[in-house]
Amino acid sequence: MTAATDRLGFSRSLLVRHSAERTGPTPQPGDDPASILLLFAGEIPVLRRLPEGLSALLAAADAARAPAPDPLLFLGRVAERPVFAAGLPPEAGDLYRDDPAYRVIDLRSVAVEGAVPPEEMGLLATAKSLLFWHARHGFCANCGAKTALSCGGFRRDCGSCGAQHFPRTDPVVIMLVTRGDHCLLGRQSRFPPGVYSCLAGFLEPGETIEDAVRRETHEEAGVRTGAVRYRASQPWPFPSSLMIGCEAEALDADLVLDCEELEDARWFHRDEVRLMLERTHPDGLATPPPMAIAHLLVRGFVDGAGSA
Repeated sequence: MTAATDRLGFSRSLLVRHSAERTGPTPQPGDDPASILLLFAGEIPVLRRLPEGLSALLAAADAARAPAPDPLLFLGRVAERPVFAAGLPPEAGDLYRDDPAYRVIDLRSVAVEGAVPPEEMGLLATAKSLLFWHARHGFCANCGAKTALSCGGFRRDCGSCGAQHFPRTDPVVIMLVTRGDHCLLGRQSRFPPGVYSCLAGFLEPGETIEDAVRRETHEEAGVRTGAVRYRASQPWPFPSSLMIGCEAEALDADLVLDCEELEDARWFHRDEVRLMLERTHPDGLATPPPMAIAHLLVRGFVDGAGSA
């Protein structure tokens, strides 16, 4: 990882994925007293307070006060220790919330705050994405019968028609469109006040990354683009996406906004974007925090890395 991508939330992981261990009897937490649990109450992780700070890596004893996890997924290993994602009902968070030994905090806040070591963020992303998928795929999309967890949680099987279902990741293109010393940034109404970010959209079936960048930019802002360059990617477990960061060169500057997608969009000069990154813009405008891939793309433009 480069110094720039090192700060991206959810991009670093301690996990060693053991796909071979998923095809036979998979490990269970009771098999190894050193097993690691990533505990989620609904979609909210439970973190443990340690002398050095917070950690998402819990022990089996940390789950003793809660109902039996459902589902319980085998993710792989960290330093030879088996790692499991354990799903609890949302109300189980109350069993930990008032205990000073724990902190129960939503995953976005964990990333924005840097609440746990960066190497744990990828583990949380894997656990959150898989648990979300299982919660919504209890029935076969082919015949409607109930499915059963298989391969440690990396598959669900239908006993009725024999179909096998695998967790999915949704690819999203996120792009910084540039034109000389200016870049195009937009905002949606749900953004915090004053925050402008890169345009983004889901990749469609049968579409290349480059074409998705061009299509989404034209649909949202009316700008046609030419050359597209890949920069970096970021897992984004809300619910289970992969953000594919790109830069695109604008062929024109006139904006025609899709007001259902964007509240506003405009061209910003490089010097103005620098103030936004530094949180010193006179109008209080800002960019997303360093944990977001949009920040990496904008920072590369301001520092001149985008043209490299």
